Amino acid sequence: MMPAAINTTTPGCRPPLFPVCFPRHNPCFLANGALFSGLSLVSTLNIRTFPLPVRAIANSNQGNSDGSNRKKVLKSANISTFAKALFNFTLTNFLPIGLKLRGGEFRAVAEAWPAGIFGLVSILLVSPLFSRLILQVQLAPQEFVTGLAIFSCMPTTLSSGVALTQLVGGNSALALAMTVISNLLAILTVPFWISNVFADGFGASIPTGELFWSLIFTLLVPLVLGKVVRNMLKGLATYIDQNQRIFSMMSTVLLSLTPWMQVSKSRPLILMLKPKGFIEAMGMGILVHLTLLGFNAIAVKCMSAGFGGGESIFSKKENFRALLIVCSQKALLIVVAVVDQLSGVVGESGLLVLPCVVAHINQVIIDSVLVNFWLWKDLSYNKDFEA
Repeated sequence: MMPAAINTTTPGCRPPLFPVCFPRHNPCFLANGALFSGLSLVSTLNIRTFPLPVRAIANSNQGNSDGSNRKKVLKSANISTFAKALFNFTLTNFLPIGLKLRGGEFRAVAEAWPAGIFGLVSILLVSPLFSRLILQVQLAPQEFVTGLAIFSCMPTTLSSGVALTQLVGGNSALALAMTVISNLLAILTVPFWISNVFADGFGASIPTGELFWSLIFTLLVPLVLGKVVRNMLKGLATYIDQNQRIFSMMSTVLLSLTPWMQVSKSRPLILMLKPKGFIEAMGMGILVHLTLLGFNAIAVKCMSAGFGGGESIFSKKENFRALLIVCSQKALLIVVAVVDQLSGVVGESGLLVLPCVVAHINQVIIDSVLVNFWLWKDLSYNKDFEA
């Protein structure tokens, strides 16, 4: 008995003289997993034999049977290859990627300190001002507008901004420093903005004290406890570092459930909504992010012109990209903590969080497109330079 002879050639490849059984390194074997823009995510399947016992082809009927078996085998191989491609694609695009600020990277942050100061001012003091403009818009339900206004008062995202900055070759150390510092300072700035922006418009008392302590326990306490545990239990720290990707994925999955738990509280109301209002809120969230991108791009260019032109910190490509991405994104999870403490003062919790969830997804998609544009631009420049 021998494995079935299967044609593994592609157009333009010379067929083998003898039947083959998916050689491991056959260069003519198609990696059907290459279904995602320009990148083959999986290598050739390591399939040596398929146990399909056949007899010598004695007549045309037997030949038809062999042909049917070959089609089944190829179909099974294609499905398996596609499954591996999809799995690898998911792993490749999973956020966060577990970045840390290593000792050697503090120099990159120190050299770019003016850019860091600008970034913190933009994130914590300037972008929240847009919330007053957002509140002037009228949508049904009005909680969609209020939710986006709260969203604009938040610090930057906890992971996606840093990940995209590293992907595009930006100053990831600067991006991470702005992320950590802005989220810690948000303990002070978020209660300030919420109490000042929403207190007058809604005629209700904002629980500023409760909001402050909620952010303490949400942001600061976990950070301190994590650092203490890592320093005390070196073996556990080593184990986590060795399995960093798994723990990062677990963390992302668990954190992603938090907004949806809040949204689910208002499920009956959400089911009653008209699609038009949701689409308008989604478009408004996209407009807010594009506005922040445009504002930060112009502001960074102005800072570059005012502080040395082409020689300034702001004119460096890696710093510009880090600032533009990190300063234009807003954190979703802190919105959930804030809305939970407001206890319905400014609207139904689920309706407040829902547009923020959509805005968060859209900002990551938009910035991913921007990153791909920058990468394409860099590739084109390198090709022209080599020519």
